[in-house]
Amino acid sequence: MVRTERQGNRRRRLSQNFLTDTAAARRVVRLAGVDPGGLVLEVGPGDGALTRFLAPAAGRLTAYELDPRLADRVARRHPGVRVVCADFTRVRPPHEPFSVVGNIPYSRTADIVRWCLAAPALTGATLITQWEYAAKRTGGHGRWSRLTVLTWPRWSWESAGRIPRHRFHPVPRVDAGVLLLRRRTAPLLDPADAEDYRRLVDLGFSGLGGSLRASLRRAHPVRRVDRALDAARVLGDSPVGFVSPDQWITVFDHLHR
Repeated sequence: MVRTERQGNRRRRLSQNFLTDTAAARRVVRLAGVDPGGLVLEVGPGDGALTRFLAPAAGRLTAYELDPRLADRVARRHPGVRVVCADFTRVRPPHEPFSVVGNIPYSRTADIVRWCLAAPALTGATLITQWEYAAKRTGGHGRWSRLTVLTWPRWSWESAGRIPRHRFHPVPRVDAGVLLLRRRTAPLLDPADAEDYRRLVDLGFSGLGGSLRASLRRAHPVRRVDRALDAARVLGDSPVGFVSPDQWITVFDHLHR
């Protein structure tokens, strides 16, 4: 009884919810499309639900597990996998091209995504997150977040569906979603325009004026703003969150020709 309670406390502390659905695990690995000759980093293997299918699919697999007990178990079950007992977000990214796959701790989602976006050689990440996080980042409710808009020129964000919460143990309070984060082979904007684009996005998300049009008019001529929004088919009173990333690219192109 005491041991069970300790395990439960550890799982809550480390935000551990293990995937128990074999079909879902297979699907996540299939969606990851890992390079048979490439390097894959797995975040939080836990009981090894994804590791089981990643190991034979990846050329080289390194799994980062913060729980020493689980790290030892994965290492014993999958001798061909390099298992590192460490906080993934404190690891230096590889210099060679690599991908990331993981059923990540919900409480560390923002940190892990931030790490991925900052890794120069990352080609893509396939992450099991809370459903609401995946929806928020991919326009699932018709709204788009600042992070998605800001990174859209270099990264695509896509939701690959929902995994019901009862497919995990312990059962979390919410369903999970599969988030696909992919680096574009060709950026949508010239890298030299990155800082100007960031300033435009910051201005748009400043909340000044109550709409994207009102915010942009604070720094750009009214007629140019109107022409840019018309070209992007953005309604005049549209709140900034309802403007899609592709519309943002069109607005930027028209304001910075």
